[in-house]
Amino acid sequence: MDAAHRQLLASLAQDYYLSKMAISDISKKYQLSRYLIMKYLDEALASGIVSINIHTNFDRNAKLERILQQHFKIKNLIVIKDPTNPQDRDQIIATFAANQVQSLIRNCHTVGLTWGETIYTMLDHFNKQTASQLTFTQFMGENMRYHSSAASMRMVQKAAAKYDVPYQTIPGPLYVINDQARTALYHEPAFTAAFAAASRMDIIICGLGTRQSINSIPAWQENTARIFPGVDLGKIAGMAFGRPYDLHGRFLVSPENDKTLSIPLDQIIQVPRRLAIVQRKSKFQAARGALEGKLFTDMILTESVALRITDALGI
Repeated sequence: MDAAHRQLLASLAQDYYLSKMAISDISKKYQLSRYLIMKYLDEALASGIVSINIHTNFDRNAKLERILQQHFKIKNLIVIKDPTNPQDRDQIIATFAANQVQSLIRNCHTVGLTWGETIYTMLDHFNKQTASQLTFTQFMGENMRYHSSAASMRMVQKAAAKYDVPYQTIPGPLYVINDQARTALYHEPAFTAAFAAASRMDIIICGLGTRQSINSIPAWQENTARIFPGVDLGKIAGMAFGRPYDLHGRFLVSPENDKTLSIPLDQIIQVPRRLAIVQRKSKFQAARGALEGKLFTDMILTESVALRITDALGI
């Protein structure tokens, strides 16, 4: 590499990394194509002219990621190493997940959110940002924990406040047993805007539930057989999008018996990005089933969850 070329690489790198110049502006300044600029920036990294150091309070287990990615054929899987102090775990995964999610939704228009402490804590770590043409929406009914900060309606409100953008809610229960009543709700003015937004979702962000999730709500526990008619409850490995599934990731509720107030399941599975965040060891079976069934395109796991999955599979 001659001195002139080396100086060019250094100048491009300074403008891009330090001065934060846009590629289009750099292109005009040096009369170079976008392709050449990106090629030269890569060359600057490869030659050592540029070095990038990432300072973070979390670390990833690359070995576990490779094992699970190869076994389940999932590309976007991240395993966060467990910290020395277990009390730091929730804070670390929430911070990491917030950064990942905000990066993913940067180019999105409609973001679907569910409820749960994991999602609520992640939203606490969102940075204030500006966005245009972004909407947060529910895509299924409430979990009825109206006295909890982790209710789903508050999730979309909380997320939208970070961007100062609109949000849509579904002010009804997650499960409606009466088929006629549930069908009628889809046409109620208070619901139609949210269901319309949900049909346009670019990404879904959610946690995973377990069999115990159903028992946590008295109305669900008392009417489990009516909410999930014909379902063998012993086969439930996890809950996703309000529906139970088995260890193979097969949903246990047939479409004709689905009592969920939600956009259709087949429509949910067509959403381009579906991210699940799993941090509790007790949910490793739920994570395993979701991975087996390819219910999600992206998943963030803690190391302890990932290790339990590999131990159960013997890999």
